[in-house]
Amino acid sequence: MKIISYNLNGVRAAINKGLIEWLKASQADVVCFQEIKAIKSQIPVALFEDLGYHTYWHSAEKKGYSGTAILSKQKPTQVVYGYEPAYNRADEEGRVLRIDLPALSVMSLYIPSGTREERISFKMDWMAQFHAYIADLKQTQPNLLIGGDYNICHEAIDIHNPKANVKTSGFLPEERAWLTEFLGLGFIDTFRHLNKEAHNYTWWSQMGTARERNLGWRIDYWLLSEHLAQKLQRAVILPEARHSDHCPILVEVDTE
Repeated sequence: MKIISYNLNGVRAAINKGLIEWLKASQADVVCFQEIKAIKSQIPVALFEDLGYHTYWHSAEKKGYSGTAILSKQKPTQVVYGYEPAYNRADEEGRVLRIDLPALSVMSLYIPSGTREERISFKMDWMAQFHAYIADLKQTQPNLLIGGDYNICHEAIDIHNPKANVKTSGFLPEERAWLTEFLGLGFIDTFRHLNKEAHNYTWWSQMGTARERNLGWRIDYWLLSEHLAQKLQRAVILPEARHSDHCPILVEVDTE
């Protein structure tokens, strides 16, 4: 199964930059989007349906902000918008969306950024709650694949200038420690599981020529339940796709 995650920085803007044509060529079985920045009525859903996808959209209550989506060629057995009802936690910003397939549960995730000082504590609180939720969820959905924009560079190898960014949100020690602890729930970072090389990034500042010079951050991840590691066939970053300030990330998982 070929599965893609992509922070679009606005689905309508990405469509205008050729997203549909690129998606058709990708032949992905499942696609997770983050930062769709639209409600469903504003999105030309038929363009995705015409490619053979069942589509699920989880928009933020605030218009033009955040939001996630999942496209799947196979109809899911269950779709969960936000958190499980029993967990009793709201998801007003549309940051968590999951589909359950027979062999795999796939989640599209958009962790808040901490680029504004007042959002750092919000981000840390949000991540603590999400950690607890996934710890519980793994008991009932052990075959988890969580893809999206984590807004964290985990290690120095994941950012172009670690020394200069040590006090910058996205590379703060407490954020990086959270990701280490989250992996400790029983996940592998699929890209690093197969690729140990530096200078592989998924987001670049739109200021100046950061992308052209590959001065980026790796903040988009596919995390897979570690007991499925032997089923991971491929994990790659696709920087040639330019519909956003992020680029897509792809995994192939044997679901037979």
